[in-house]
Amino acid sequence: MVYRTRINYTAAQKADIWDRWQRGETLTSIGRLFDRPSSSIFNMLAPTGGIRPPPRQRSRLALTLAEREEISRGLACRLSLRAIATQLGRSPSTISRELHRNGGATGYRAVQADQAACDRARRPKRCKLACNRSLSRTIATKLRRLWSPHQIAGWLKREYPEDESHQVSHETIYRSLFIQARGVLKKELQQHLRSQRAIRRSRHANQKSDGRGQIMNAVSIRERPASVEDRAVPGHWEGDLIAGSNNSYIATLVERHTRYTMLAKVKNKDTESVISALIKQAKKLPSELYKSLTWDRGHELADHQRFTLATDIQVYFCDPSSPWQRGSNENTNRLLRQYFPKGTNLSVHSQAKLNAVARQLNERPRKTLEFETPAERFNACVASIG
Repeated sequence: MVYRTRINYTAAQKADIWDRWQRGETLTSIGRLFDRPSSSIFNMLAPTGGIRPPPRQRSRLALTLAEREEISRGLACRLSLRAIATQLGRSPSTISRELHRNGGATGYRAVQADQAACDRARRPKRCKLACNRSLSRTIATKLRRLWSPHQIAGWLKREYPEDESHQVSHETIYRSLFIQARGVLKKELQQHLRSQRAIRRSRHANQKSDGRGQIMNAVSIRERPASVEDRAVPGHWEGDLIAGSNNSYIATLVERHTRYTMLAKVKNKDTESVISALIKQAKKLPSELYKSLTWDRGHELADHQRFTLATDIQVYFCDPSSPWQRGSNENTNRLLRQYFPKGTNLSVHSQAKLNAVARQLNERPRKTLEFETPAERFNACVASIG
């Protein structure tokens, strides 16, 4: 067996790795450049949770190595501390503290003192959550309720508009989760995040999508009225299926204006089962709040004309390979994976369970709604037609 020598990445190589990671390249592709497995790259990124550490910068007020060498030469020439300070344009107390920290006048060495100062500056700075345990506990509670860091940050800003001590950015929450050296939020809370990744992934990472087949008599999304497109009017929905093991599926419906979500249990992916479930769900709402449905090119809606005849709801179909045309539904499906992980059997969940999940999701604040909840927006629409 041939063992490869351990690689010590140079500063330039580390910078290249971070650049590639931030551009969305995979661990495997990055490792291939250095003839190393993905685990080697992971071990380099993991200590900071996949979040690039900021470059170290010394304060402009700190003594430089050149100044420390001047101090060392001044001591060798038996100059007074005040004389050395005058030469450097520094306060005598600065020189006095420098010597006191680094061996005194007889033991002072410029290079060793400079390295010691650099090491002392590495001490971890306490972040906002470490200094505010009440805020930290509030965030932990919301994470356990499956709120995202964006939702928590927005809710805090809305709940405490005049109290900055109870406001925090979503980035601070992410960093406190993924950089465990901060010692603020427990690592177990990561399991409540939507992705449940061990390290943070770049927003530029590629997402694959598949095309769909043809639907007979399909009405294109391009024929959808402009009032639907700008989300100004409630009652227009986006739909899709999320899949589980053993050919199990759940139909997901999202209202475009309010982002209100409904879930429907379906027996199978065949068009008969899906259309029947959608018709049953549609009859739970007043006609003013269910005017159209936009779906992808999946064959589960091949019998869309039966749905329209039974509900008087027009169905529009996205262009092939264009999931972004149902952006609200796609985003909601990703949120739902916190409750229904990939690879699990979705048929074990009752309609009552699906309703409970939808209710919890509708009670989570949304950034796009200025951190109101979909339930609040949807209930306002119901009241306006009442």
